[in-house]
Order: sequence, then C-alpha cells, then structure tokens
Amino acid sequence: MGADTVSDNIADSIAAALERVETVLRRRPDKGLADDAPATAEWQGRTRVVARHANGKEMATDMPKELGGTGDEVSPGWLFRAAIASCAVTSVALLAAREGVALDQLEARVDSTSDARGMFGMVELDGTPVSAAPCDMRLHIRIAARGVSTARLRALVETGCGQSPIPCAVQIASPMSLHVQVDDA
Repeated sequence: MGADTVSDNIADSIAAALERVETVLRRRPDKGLADDAPATAEWQGRTRVVARHANGKEMATDMPKELGGTGDEVSPGWLFRAAIASCAVTSVALLAAREGVALDQLEARVDSTSDARGMFGMVELDGTPVSAAPCDMRLHIRIAARGVSTARLRALVETGCGQSPIPCAVQIASPMSLHVQVDDA
C-alpha cells in the first residue's frame, strides 16, 4: 500500500466520521452544545505553571528571564498563539477532508505584537491603560494541493478558519467571566 493510498484512506475515514457527526447534528442540534474539557493551571513557584488536561496530559509554561522566569519552557503567550495556529490547521484539514481535497502541505504561523507595559498595569501619557493583550495578531496559512486552484485553496482556508473555534474566539473576543475562590493558607 503506497503513501498516497494510506493518505487517501485516512482522509476518507475523517470525511466519513465528519459526515456522521454532521448528520446527527442536523437531526439533533441540541447535541452540538457541550462543555469543553477544562484546562487547569497550577503555579509551581516563581513564574512556572503546569497546565493539565482532564485526560492527564500536562504542559509547563514559564516566563522569559527578562520577566523573572527561567526561559526553559514556552510562555503562556506562545501557547496561546500555538493554540490559534493548531486549531486553524486542524479546521482547514477537516474541511479539506470533507471536500475531498488531498492536501500536500498545510502550515499555520501566528505572530503578534505585544506591549509588556500592560502586564505591569502601566498607562499611556494620557492616562489610558495599556492593554496586556496582544495589540496585533497575524495568522499566516501556507497550503498546497496538487491539481487544486489557488482560488479554491484560498476559499478553503478562509472557510476553515471561519469555522475554527480558537481563531473565532479571538476574532470575536468571546466574553470570559472571572470566578475567584480564596482558600485559607
């Protein structure tokens, strides 16, 4: 069995799985709404934090040396950009499978510009608070598929990213409530 055949079989199985889910969701739209697995982050001292998935997987973050960290782990900001990039790639790949497009290449890169003053609660000269959020984010997608037009691939990326949960959450700035529990030390 050649690499193309294996790749085609995987794409076919993904497309079939997505078709089954879509069929269920068309019949039972209420099944589309579900709570996502929580992400739990625990402070490990200094600026090191370990994030845990409900399935037990862990990922450590730390700040760069300039901000008091060790710089040995990725920063939370990088992890955020990685989530945007990986979610976009996943969504485009799923859409490609649904549409029968055999991809040869798909890569996303997210870069941003941030103002560190926001992390310190600093203000502009006019008293306006400096935001701790990135002030400019850019999602770059690189895609290739033999025999597929540039226009179709561009549309595939635009539609896929428009259906991608994390990029969409950033674009529409999903509201987030804050709940605080103070425990005895």
